[in-house]
Amino acid sequence: MEEKRIKEIGEMFMTYGVRSVSMDDIAKHLGISKKTLYQHFKDKNELVEKVTKSVIAERESEYEAVTNQANNAIEELYLMSKCLRTHIEALNPSLVFDLKKFHAEAWELFLDFEHITVYESIKDNLKRGKEEGFFRTEINTNILAKLRVEQVHMSFDPHAFPKDEFDFTQVHMQMFEHYVYGLLTTKGFKLFEKYKQEN
Repeated sequence: MEEKRIKEIGEMFMTYGVRSVSMDDIAKHLGISKKTLYQHFKDKNELVEKVTKSVIAERESEYEAVTNQANNAIEELYLMSKCLRTHIEALNPSLVFDLKKFHAEAWELFLDFEHITVYESIKDNLKRGKEEGFFRTEINTNILAKLRVEQVHMSFDPHAFPKDEFDFTQVHMQMFEHYVYGLLTTKGFKLFEKYKQEN
């Protein structure tokens, strides 16, 4: 099935979660028969896995573009925060729970992406920031990169942040700012505040 339709299905999952979207719903949304849908995917699990791969590839491309565009580590962090906010605002929190509980293969793909690609990206940003004098030299890049990955995971935990008590986007952005301010030198703080004020 072409990438455009895979993307449309991904948007449905992002908005409504995975479990609440049936194969009937997907076929109807795409304007095809359920039989045609099953010609492309043997079951919903395979569909979810392909959508997950597509979303991961899109995120990898986006993060690479941000890294290449950024003039320094602070700008890279700021641009990443904008990406994060856009993704979070479009995401139904139940999506992560659905993947974890009902689609183990897709969940493993997501974990690999977080623990390998995202982790290495954060490490590179930390090294860059230290070299540029924006981040404190004494920080341990391995520990801080792992901390940041686990922060993101914790924000999805309904036991830690019940959705009837906390705004999902605000939780993410508060965690992000807490992480950033712990990294900054005086020089880095001034530049980060400048980006915030200008944007």
